[in-house]
Amino acid sequence: MTPAVELHEATVIRQNQLGLHSVSVRVEPGEFVGIIGPNGAGKTTLLTAVNGMCSLTSGHIRVFGADPHGWRGHRVRAGIGYVAQLRRPDPRLPITVRESVMTGRVGRLGLLRRPGRDDWRKVDEALARVGMSGLAHRPLGQLSGGEYQRTAIARTLVQEPDLYLFDEPATAIDPQAQHDVLGLVQSLHRDTGATVLYVTHDLPALPPAARRLLLLKEGRLWRDGPRQRLLAPDEIQALYGFEAGVLPVENSFAQESAASTRCAVQ
Repeated sequence: MTPAVELHEATVIRQNQLGLHSVSVRVEPGEFVGIIGPNGAGKTTLLTAVNGMCSLTSGHIRVFGADPHGWRGHRVRAGIGYVAQLRRPDPRLPITVRESVMTGRVGRLGLLRRPGRDDWRKVDEALARVGMSGLAHRPLGQLSGGEYQRTAIARTLVQEPDLYLFDEPATAIDPQAQHDVLGLVQSLHRDTGATVLYVTHDLPALPPAARRLLLLKEGRLWRDGPRQRLLAPDEIQALYGFEAGVLPVENSFAQESAASTRCAVQ
């Protein structure tokens, strides 16, 4: 089976700084992989490289067998949904929530095709799914942090991607909004079966669905393995350089999600 994501000795040097150093990893279709590490470890650089938005110094990357950096990279990126850490837009930006979500269809439509009725239907369905239907016509710049991140997830939903990249989507938002975003991410993976790479430095914000973890340190892939083993206190202490206390292997969100799953199965 063709892997969803494959990096082979991928190295990125930007402005004379090492972003990634000889990283090799393979992610299978449908996996939910968490990527953790301290600031400057190369987490965002890894996602940016997979998304074809930064050049490799050496090595190669394939997304479902195709090169996101090649001359047809735009076609590869059309199948990749990306949600970044919260960055508030200018409140004067003249675009509504609904219009913003429609920009996610550009990769499917192309630059010269206008959105049709079916495209707008997909936008409205995505807004309903993330609980933003009531704010569809609000200016994008007037949203709260949690509302903005839910809109960003809706924008990726209408792309209908095979791969989702989440770069700290639950950072800098209030606890309830964080809980809502994590729930959306998990339900999206469960319902679509898409591959997910989820970056965070905040361990409590690591979704329970991330059963496999990649631990990055100083641009290198330091560990690759199952969640239960890599969230052990000695591993976290070695990764972050501090004494680890209670870790979120079985945090309240995980317990709630597990309970919800049991109810759904029953």
